[in-house]
Amino acid sequence: QVQLVESGGGLVQPGGSLRLSCAASGSIFSISTMGWYRQAPGKERELVARITSSSVTTYTDSVKGRFTISRDNAKNTVCLQMNSLRPEDTAVYYCSLQYPFQQPYWGKGTQVTVSS
Repeated sequence: QVQLVESGGGLVQPGGSLRLSCAASGSIFSISTMGWYRQAPGKERELVARITSSSVTTYTDSVKGRFTISRDNAKNTVCLQMNSLRPEDTAVYYCSLQYPFQQPYWGKGTQVTVSS
């Protein structure tokens, strides 16, 4: 059974940084696409960043140049380094794992709040 556990969220001032981590278990991590999504109050869940099994990355426009997604297949982890955080980045951040042609698995989420 696939389990995803996120960590690293919290409260940070505008312009600050946070690093989110997601540990995966029960999966064939190396062949999966890993992603970070977020959902702000009253809004739909949106893709933030994604990294394929061959480490090809995709970012939503609003985080390009500020966020970096990375993966460590030896440790079954995916991280999201978030710099120059803005109040509009406030959301619950979810980790996802997806095998080819299958629906994604989700973590429970971690809250990120950017506020002075």
